[in-house]
Amino acid sequence: MTDLLSVSDLRKDFGGVRAVDGVSFTVRAGETLGLVGESGCGKSTTARLVTRLLEPTSGTVRFDGHEISRYSERRLRPLRRDLQIVFQDPIASLNPRHTAGTILAAPFKIQGVRPPGGQRAAVADLMARVGLNPEHYNRYPHEFSGGQRQRLGIARALALRPKLVVCDEPVSALDASVQAQVVNLLADLRDEYGLSYLFVAHDMAVVRHLSDRVAVMYLGRIVELADRDTLYAAPRHPYTKALLSAVPVPDPALRERRERVLLRGDPPAPGQAAVGCRFRSRCPRYRDDLDDTQRDRCATEDPQLSDDPSGAVACHFPSP
Repeated sequence: MTDLLSVSDLRKDFGGVRAVDGVSFTVRAGETLGLVGESGCGKSTTARLVTRLLEPTSGTVRFDGHEISRYSERRLRPLRRDLQIVFQDPIASLNPRHTAGTILAAPFKIQGVRPPGGQRAAVADLMARVGLNPEHYNRYPHEFSGGQRQRLGIARALALRPKLVVCDEPVSALDASVQAQVVNLLADLRDEYGLSYLFVAHDMAVVRHLSDRVAVMYLGRIVELADRDTLYAAPRHPYTKALLSAVPVPDPALRERRERVLLRGDPPAPGQAAVGCRFRSRCPRYRDDLDDTQRDRCATEDPQLSDDPSGAVACHFPSP
């Protein structure tokens, strides 16, 4: 598969805080890459940098053969047909003064596209495809439920049949039952239209259901990147292990047997210069398993993401 999106050494500073610190990854055509981590790790900032809703401090974003990290809005406009985003909070991303029909017709108007059969027919088809009643064309966002509003946001992103959709925590604000419906909808749309997704989330169970590969972020960096089955079966970075150990298990017997990894300590303060491994203050292996020589390496040498075909990991002493 060819790389549809290629991000290299991407960085973003806010004042004295580096929110994204040298992130590199690719998304292949037809692939879903999950981007996971705790709140504040930089994953949503990365999503906005990729879609150029934020200007990167440095680094490159190459999309569909175009290096877009320094494109003006005028040069970006035609590419936005193929690069769309679904936001976490649907009510905040939908204009409360516009009806559903007006919201879904906007991409056609902005890009000057005349769909076969006219805009109204195209909007009705979009609404039906995402599970909304086309008869609700004239409803306003506040008249829909939270799940319906997110379906409206998904329909807007799909209006022009993009190649890549960045999903920024698209289900985290929804009830659990509605989350499953929306995730299944995203999977169906991906298969039907041949979409690629960059799927940003903190819920490891949701990411497992949808992703082909998974990248784990911690304090602005990717610390592990592997295909889904490998990462979930045998995580190598201690932070990834901790995240997976926190996923709820419905079976009490399995829950009793599973090792729970507790992270103690605090991460470095925002803006504090990082020396050595930035995870070591919370790392169970650093605290309990390493000898003094190994700890010295963790404290002085910044681990870089390895170039291992079986799975990249930024740890001096990863699990085998």
